[in-house]
Amino acid sequence: MAFPTPDNFRSLLRLATVDITPLRRHRDFRLLYIGRFVSLFGNQITFVAVPYQVFTLTHSTVAVGLLGVVELAALLTFALLGGALADALDRRLMVLMSEAALMVGSVILFGNSLVSQPIVWLVFVIVSLQGAFDAMQTPSLAALLPRLVDRDELAAAAALGSMRSTLGMIAGPALAGVLIAVAGLPVAYVVDIGTFVVGLVCLWLMKAVPPPADAERPSIRRIAEGLRYARSRPELMGTYIVDVVAMFFGMPIALFPAIAAGYGGAKVLGLLYAAIAVGSFLFSATSGWTRNVHRHGRAVVVAATLWGFAIIGFGFAPSLVVALLCLVAAGAADMMSGIFRNVIWNQTIPDSLRGRLASIELLSFSGGPLLGNFESGVVASLFSVRFSVVSGGVLCVLGCAVALVALPAFWRYDARTWKAA
Repeated sequence: MAFPTPDNFRSLLRLATVDITPLRRHRDFRLLYIGRFVSLFGNQITFVAVPYQVFTLTHSTVAVGLLGVVELAALLTFALLGGALADALDRRLMVLMSEAALMVGSVILFGNSLVSQPIVWLVFVIVSLQGAFDAMQTPSLAALLPRLVDRDELAAAAALGSMRSTLGMIAGPALAGVLIAVAGLPVAYVVDIGTFVVGLVCLWLMKAVPPPADAERPSIRRIAEGLRYARSRPELMGTYIVDVVAMFFGMPIALFPAIAAGYGGAKVLGLLYAAIAVGSFLFSATSGWTRNVHRHGRAVVVAATLWGFAIIGFGFAPSLVVALLCLVAAGAADMMSGIFRNVIWNQTIPDSLRGRLASIELLSFSGGPLLGNFESGVVASLFSVRFSVVSGGVLCVLGCAVALVALPAFWRYDARTWKAA
C-alpha cells in the first residue's frame, strides 16, 4: 500500500484552497479588491436595512417585493447604456463617479430615517436611483477585471472576488441585524456611508483604465452589436437563461423579514441574509479545484439545480437551525454557478465588447433575483410564505431540467474545445 507523499498533500491542499496569485502580483487588483470589499460590506448593511424599514412601515411582503421591481426597472433602463459607456470611456473613472453617486443615495436614506415618520415613497425613489447608478457602474466594474490580471488568473480572480463579496454578505447582514435592533436604522446607514469613503479612496489610487483601441462613441448601433454577439453565442445565452430561471422561481429573500418575525425579529433577519453568504464563502474558500473543470455549462446547470433543492429544504425546515443550513447549501450552489459563469464570460468575450456584454450579464444576474423577490412576495400574499418558498424551489428544479434539454450546446460546452476553435 502506497502512502501519500508530502508533495501529494501539498497538491491536494492547493486544490482545496483559494488561489491568491492575482492579489500578490497586481497592485491595482489589490486596490480594487480592498475598496470593493469595504464598500460592499456597507452596501450589505443597507441591503438589509431598506427592506426591513419598508416592512416595518407597511407590514406588506408585496411592498418589500416591489423594491425589487423598482430597482429592476432602473436596471432595464440604464444597463445597456452603462455597457456602451464601459466600452467607450475610462472604466475606472466610470466606477469612481457612480460610486460617489451611490454614496449620495445612502446619505439621503440616512436623513429620511431620522424623521419621526420616514417617507416610504422616498425610499422607493432612492432605490430606483441607486439601481440606475448600479447599472451604470457594474458593466465597467466587470470589464475591469480582465485588464487587471492575466488570462490564466481569471478563475482565481473570480474566486477571490466571490470571497470578497461573500465576506461582506456575511458580516454586513449579521451586523445590520444587531445595529438595527440595538442602535436603530440611522446608525446602519451611517456605517454604509463610511464604507463608501474607503472605497472611493482606493478607486482614486488606481491607475486609469482607458477604453480599447477600437472604441467608438456610445450609440444604438453599438448596443445592438453587443446584443447580436450575445445571441450568436449559445454558451453565453445558456449562462443568462439558466441563472434567470433559477433566481426568478427560487429567490425567497423578499420573504426574509416575514420569516424572521416568526423566529425572533431583526437579529434573526441578519442570520437569514448571512447564511446564504456563508455557503458562498465556504465554496469560494475551497475553490482551488475549479481550475480543473472545463465543462463549465454543465457545472452551471448542476449548481442551479442544487440551489432549487436547497430552497425546497428551506421551505420545509422545521427549525431555525435547519433553515440556516439549507440557506448555507443554497449559497454554496449559487457561488458554484457564479464562478463558472464568470469564467465563461471572461475567457471568451473580446475586450472591445466586454462592457456591453457585462450589461447583459447584469440584466440576467440582477433581473432574475429582483423579479424573483416580487414573485415570491405576491405568491406569499395569495397563499402562504411556506407555499411560496417550496413552490419556487420546485419550479427552479423543473426549469433547470427544461433548460438542459433546450440548451444542448450549453450543456456540451467545453473550454478546451472552444479555445482550440
